[in-house]
Amino acid sequence: MSKRQLAIFIPLAVLVLLAIVIVPLAIDQPFGAQTPWTLASAFAMRRWSPIVTLLIVALIVTMAVSVWRRTRSVVVKLALVVAVAACLPGLWLARQDPFEWMFNPIPGAHYVSVSDASFVAADDLVLAVSLNGDAAAYPIRQIAYHHIVNDRIGTTPAVVTY
Repeated sequence: MSKRQLAIFIPLAVLVLLAIVIVPLAIDQPFGAQTPWTLASAFAMRRWSPIVTLLIVALIVTMAVSVWRRTRSVVVKLALVVAVAACLPGLWLARQDPFEWMFNPIPGAHYVSVSDASFVAADDLVLAVSLNGDAAAYPIRQIAYHHIVNDRIGTTPAVVTY
């Protein structure tokens, strides 16, 4: 492959790598309207992105090494370093679950007595748990964003969700 072809192919491969990672994040919107086709597409891209991104990065690095050895230009070598560095975020993101970022658990629930719970209105919905004589209530409004509370009810570990 000529230097000119590589100069076109390497940036194009970097863009494809980043698209494979970013497109599923853009179309898989849990709080927006989704179609079966868009969800299937997003899940397929997410399923294949760890393998595909690894192959693309290997190809880019191989080509970059080939160009590096054939050129003396500092500008070209700098561009190769930038191209390889641009792949690293995509390589990392392909192995992440963004929903873990959006729905991270509330790490430490704080309790107040019923008389001190002025932030809970009489008509607010709560998730209530009673276990071995211990009870806890979790206002839905407070856990709506996180969806998960890691807690203990008495001495029993609990994961509260809805």
